[in-house]
Amino acid sequence: MSDADLLFKALADPGRRKLLDRLHAHDGQTLGELCQHLDMTRQGVTQHLALLEAANLVAVQWRGREKLHFLNPVPLQAIYERWIRKFEQPRLKALHDLKRRLEKDGKD
Repeated sequence: MSDADLLFKALADPGRRKLLDRLHAHDGQTLGELCQHLDMTRQGVTQHLALLEAANLVAVQWRGREKLHFLNPVPLQAIYERWIRKFEQPRLKALHDLKRRLEKDGKD
């Protein structure tokens, strides 16, 4: 499975997206801390984190016996650059052109 396939598979699940949201809100959480805010079993959270790690969306750091989980936004930026940004540019240009025309019409 390619890196992009792993990434999209990881993002396809609402539970994994919720984990990413939790890490975005407060980075560097332990498994126990993450479980407190989710309606999932500890085993379920562990499995989701493993897939997020495989997709490189979550990085881990050991602090003694604690495993801290951190959001890695780099793969998300790659998705944005490859698939989203190119569709955004024409819309932004159209809005800019519309704004200029409206401002010009308002001065006449």
